[in-house]
Amino acid sequence: MEKVVLTAAGLYVIVLLRAGGTFAVGWLAGAGVRRGRLAERMSSATFVRAERAIQRWGAPVVAVSFLTVGFQTAANFLAGSMRMPLPRYLPALFVGGACWALVYATVGVGALEVLARLFAERTALGVAVVAALLAAVCGVVVYRRRNAGSAARGGAADEA
Repeated sequence: MEKVVLTAAGLYVIVLLRAGGTFAVGWLAGAGVRRGRLAERMSSATFVRAERAIQRWGAPVVAVSFLTVGFQTAANFLAGSMRMPLPRYLPALFVGGACWALVYATVGVGALEVLARLFAERTALGVAVVAALLAAVCGVVVYRRRNAGSAARGGAADEA
């Protein structure tokens, strides 16, 4: 239990700094980001979805975004660029960050303990599991990059 508490505390500090920093960068960038080099990136589906959700629901979207992958950074950045007031943003950051830290600490420590036990008792099986996980991650990355490349080529062909 002590490992989970220490891990959660460390992750909580990390998420507060990272998400708070992302919010601060968004705040400082403000509306200028929509006219600069990042304008194309800001028009991506993730950013558009995050902006619409924040406009409609506000701080709860920021809190829930911590339980997603790929949406969290967009939500925090957009909350900053949309100048969400700190009295509304900070509670969302604290609650969402705490949930994120607890989920990752419990799942992370549990997964590491299972892998450690697996390596100690059945080393070959442990190596096979890690190799399979790495292959799956590599496959997902390659698949996503190919789809992003083909979507970009398809969009360019549509414009021609």
